[in-house]
Amino acid sequence: MARLGIAGLCAALLALGCAALDGARLGESGTHALERGDLEAAIADLEAAVERVPQASELHNRLGVAYAAAGRREEAIREFRSAVELDCANALAARNLERALAAAGDPQERVEGSR
Repeated sequence: MARLGIAGLCAALLALGCAALDGARLGESGTHALERGDLEAAIADLEAAVERVPQASELHNRLGVAYAAAGRREEAIREFRSAVELDCANALAARNLERALAAAGDPQERVEGSR
């Protein structure tokens, strides 16, 4: 039974294509690097992941977090905005965007659906 489940998962991932598999792998690697505090590796992997899977809201959010941690505020805001535009239900990205805008001195701007 487990073998059938793994085979089904593999088939589903193959149907998504190599770019999605690479994006998922890079997203995971970038997230681990971010958790270790290796911002350079995190940003490199997450940028590559977003390049391969540009419709993945969560990857844009994680890249925004990495940019923010590296002090790259404008790029963080851009990625948080992308994450929210791709998935308006991504409450974490919406909160991150609000915080980044407030830190940038633009607390007037609000994110639709974040409240």
